Amino acid sequence: MSYWRDKRAVVTGGSAGLGRALANVLVDRGARVAIVARGKEALDATSQELKARGGNVLAVAADVTSQSDVDRLASTVQSAWGGLDLLCHCAGRSMRGTALSTSVDEFRDLIETNFLSAVRCTQAFAVALSESHGHLVLIGSLASKVAAGYLGAYPASKFPLAAFAQQLRMEMGNKGLHALLVCPGPIARDDRQSAGARYVTQAPDVPAAAHQPGGGAKVRAIDPRWLAEKILRACEQRRAELIVPRRARLLFTISQFSPRMGDWLLRKMTNT
Repeated sequence: MSYWRDKRAVVTGGSAGLGRALANVLVDRGARVAIVARGKEALDATSQELKARGGNVLAVAADVTSQSDVDRLASTVQSAWGGLDLLCHCAGRSMRGTALSTSVDEFRDLIETNFLSAVRCTQAFAVALSESHGHLVLIGSLASKVAAGYLGAYPASKFPLAAFAQQLRMEMGNKGLHALLVCPGPIARDDRQSAGARYVTQAPDVPAAAHQPGGGAKVRAIDPRWLAEKILRACEQRRAELIVPRRARLLFTISQFSPRMGDWLLRKMTNT
């Protein structure tokens, strides 16, 4: 029997990209899944798709940067299932720009979206996850460990997830909560061209290569279904981190020992 059969899972950002892939894999493995997103149209379409495949699915339209919406989400899940076994926080977004041209308001907005939303959701579900000895999955980025150029406020909004995950392991690991930080490279998506066009409009002054997925990182785009399966396996093993591609670990290690050498290697690994 699948480890995930009848497990209760919440996936934020569940109507697209990695979140949608995770919801699909969880349904395939017999889990009950609540998908969360702001856009009702995409949310309903994903919900119908999952239900057509026999999924036990809740669709909750919510903005995870809103405390009242997160409280409503937690109440809905508690009423429906009486607890939770997995929270996978996939909600977030990227951007392009230089560190100096990115406004304070843009930094604040991206930190709210990529980091503080994760804090809100974690705090709302931490007790339930501890009681079930469940899993918290924080979707970071390679930018949670190293800050490539021309990504605007994105690295500053993803770096805190690494600290938050470690602090949770220190404080909550012996209380049943498993925290997994996922640091992937660029994830393959259907709208890569439109995303690139958005970055050109957003930051026309940065190098053209920075408009590409991953900000010009010389890594292959990751299949979201494959990554979703790796994430669930890492949860079963109660791992602390999942880094994809694995060779990025070398960059992270070198950067800790020698920032100057880490900077040199990071430049070699990007097209910018």
